[in-house]
Amino acid sequence: SLLAAALLMMAGPAFAADPAPVAAAEQAFAKSVAELGIRDGFLAHMADDAIVFAPGPVSAKALYGGRPPSKPASQGGTQLVWWPTFAGLAASGDLGFTTGPAEVNGQRISHYFTVWKRQPDGAWKWIYDGGVSNDASGEPAMGAPVRPLPAGSAAKDPAKAFAEVQALETAFAQAAKADVAMAYRAALAADAQVEGSPAKPATTPKAVETEIATRAVRETFTPLGGAASAAGDLAWTYGAAAADGSKHYVRIWRHGPDGWRIVYDQVL
Repeated sequence: SLLAAALLMMAGPAFAADPAPVAAAEQAFAKSVAELGIRDGFLAHMADDAIVFAPGPVSAKALYGGRPPSKPASQGGTQLVWWPTFAGLAASGDLGFTTGPAEVNGQRISHYFTVWKRQPDGAWKWIYDGGVSNDASGEPAMGAPVRPLPAGSAAKDPAKAFAEVQALETAFAQAAKADVAMAYRAALAADAQVEGSPAKPATTPKAVETEIATRAVRETFTPLGGAASAAGDLAWTYGAAAADGSKHYVRIWRHGPDGWRIVYDQVL
């Protein structure tokens, strides 16, 4: 297909990137929420340009800043707990993500997904945070080793890298108008994680096929934004996943020997 052909491009040398920095940032974020409450904990760790879906993409600072203070769990507030089980970091050390189970008042109810960006002062701030209600019962307990995303390879400078990803997002959207499953088969990496249904996150090719089968046969995807790492090896994207704007998606693209591939896809 044209999408599959577009995905194949020359790759540079591979780099190993330990995602420990973004895993630590996520853990610090969760700790702040426990100590400060949901509103102030979220505000303390988000970038100025961070977005959330409510239901479409909006400024996270405007949304949370407009809410009244919330009590921490120790004072009777909602007990919101989450921890990373899968994470990735760009070779340039400036863009990463984590995902894992989330609990509300002791009940595992969902998987969160956070995109992190290193700020000019070296601090990590999240630029996207969201999640989907699904089966989190099989996830490792808090403190278990975090599964790292296998390394990608350098591609272009950030602007050129993201332009390539945007072109692939457009090609994916065009293909999905005819056949969603075929669009995903052409774009997903063999080690991709896919989620969106109430089932557990799909982490094997067979499970991914089952997960994709829960989605519409044809769908209108509309890319809305994202960014690439300075190394050009990793990019995140987001957009609408239905013509009426009732669903949205977030993705992580990795550049490797077979070009750009989706390694993480969540539809909300």
